[in-house]
Amino acid sequence: KVNREKIARFGLNVKDVLETLRAIGGRPVGVILEGQKRFTFQVRLQDSYRDDPHKIQNLPILAPGGEMLPLGEVADLVIEEGPAQISRENIQRRLTVESNVRGRDLAGFVGDAKEAIAKDVKIPPGYTLEWGGQFENLKAASQRLMIVVPLALFLIFVILYSSFGSAKIATLIYLNVPMAVTGGIVALFARGLPFSISAGVGFIALFGIAVLNGVVLMSYILKKRNEGLNATDAAIEGAKIRMRPVLMTALVAALGFIPMALSTSSGAEVQRPLATVVIGGLVTSTLLTLLVLPTIYSWFEKKEAEVEI
Repeated sequence: KVNREKIARFGLNVKDVLETLRAIGGRPVGVILEGQKRFTFQVRLQDSYRDDPHKIQNLPILAPGGEMLPLGEVADLVIEEGPAQISRENIQRRLTVESNVRGRDLAGFVGDAKEAIAKDVKIPPGYTLEWGGQFENLKAASQRLMIVVPLALFLIFVILYSSFGSAKIATLIYLNVPMAVTGGIVALFARGLPFSISAGVGFIALFGIAVLNGVVLMSYILKKRNEGLNATDAAIEGAKIRMRPVLMTALVAALGFIPMALSTSSGAEVQRPLATVVIGGLVTSTLLTLLVLPTIYSWFEKKEAEVEI
């Protein structure tokens, strides 16, 4: 700590004192060239001087008048513990506290940590607390999913409506989406996996497969209706004939995701939720597609027939 009164008495300034202190850590005095390589040439005190506070106090400082003053004459030497590194962000000092989260979801851990800090920790004035790292990425990805998932569902309905030209048929096929979502949620709960970004991506993939199965079934039912069969017979015939392709589509996708669902290697925390959602959703959507969808279709057709009569 520089004693400003004393350095003023000897005609020194703070820079003169700090220039002497630079020799402790190393002071560059030139550059050494070896071909294309450049090395900074530094001068620094020996270890015996750097590790001895008394010797540091005796470091000489040249005053403007020509006299040599010991460092301890114009400054006080105090040994304190300080930070090993000072980081800055947005022109402010930043202190990082890191932790690894295992065995539970990241959002739930941060929520519990926030409650514990609010209850037991008093943040000093001038300090602010921010949660970053993977949690910051999770928040950003969650915000994107809030846009992407509704947009994907809307586009699926638009494509169905444009393909069949009927809002009723598009809505019937669209019922496969909540059927699939139910299975995905149950599968996550059964395995004790949290809802994550990878699980959200798995739901988006599941929507497409579930709707595809509905299109395969409904297209055949409508074909039989055009051939003259009534609604009930067409629905039963469609469920029987299209059972094989619907099962093949679901089984191929589900079997392909089994290695990911059972993965324990690096990246398993991303693979398992995605695969679990797809497999669980395909189980429920396939069964309900073959059983519920034909039943609802025949019931709708009968209601319309009764209204017309």
